[in-house]
Amino acid sequence: MQYLDFEQPIADLEKKIDELQEISVDDEVLKPEIDRLRKKADQLRESIFTNLTRWQRVQLARHPERPYTLDYIERITEDFIELHGDRYHSDDKAIVGGLATIDGQSVMIMGHQKGRDTKSRQYRNFGMANPEGYRKAYRLMKLAEKFGIPVVTLLDTPGAFPGLEAEERGQAEAIAKNLKMMAVLEVPILSIVIGEGASGGAIGIGMGNEVYMMENTWYSVIAPESCSSILWKTWDYKEQAASALKPTAKDLLELKVIDGIIPEPLGGAHRDYEKAAEAVKKQITKSLKKLKKLKVDKLIDQRVEKYASMGDWEVASGKKD
Repeated sequence: MQYLDFEQPIADLEKKIDELQEISVDDEVLKPEIDRLRKKADQLRESIFTNLTRWQRVQLARHPERPYTLDYIERITEDFIELHGDRYHSDDKAIVGGLATIDGQSVMIMGHQKGRDTKSRQYRNFGMANPEGYRKAYRLMKLAEKFGIPVVTLLDTPGAFPGLEAEERGQAEAIAKNLKMMAVLEVPILSIVIGEGASGGAIGIGMGNEVYMMENTWYSVIAPESCSSILWKTWDYKEQAASALKPTAKDLLELKVIDGIIPEPLGGAHRDYEKAAEAVKKQITKSLKKLKKLKVDKLIDQRVEKYASMGDWEVASGKKD
């Protein structure tokens, strides 16, 4: 288990527990002390994780052991069939998707996929999709529309790939085309932020009728480090940037950008994959049951109104003083 900086007191206690357990394999003498330390560790964990700062939640969203899209697909779906390629250029490994069933309901499920080690991170391009990734997602969503099945998207990316070759192949156009298509797609779209939700890279597959965030995730137009580098010309103010951006699930629920928060196991989703997946599956089945009742015109109107109502503005009268 990898620990973040603010988890070090928990790590120290759990290390002591492990050391005592190694000493007393069949010995009951140290059991009371082990139980006391476990109780203390649980209390400390609850104290820490109920008072996390925005920057600490950003760190949790990036935890290297956090479950990724394929981990959730494995646990919440049956009969998953991955579909490949955009039919234009290639198959982007940073976005995975395909047909599956969830408790008997057919879905087209897709999401960003990161890697666990150096080789797989390079293979998945660190979860940063190229234009062909968004065009693959476009193709799969239109296929879902053709067969009248809902779309479920799982968002977890530090952003769309910013490389020169991606721009040459139309990165911005691919994302914009997805947004235009998703706005009027004739099937329900449910989007869930399972890790990082950065900028157009996330919303490129995330314009849903309902959008949820897991408890320890973030969703923003820019990462705190990038915001800090623009405003202060250094990453040193990333914590202040995170506070100002208000990117956490609690912040965005208050701002009415998302529809709800999916709880995580105490300590983060990486602590218990099964429990985290169970919570995600519960929300998916609940939302799809509700969205499937809407007729196509109502479904589209609800989605358009959802995004049109975000933010504050006023219409200028055009009159001169």
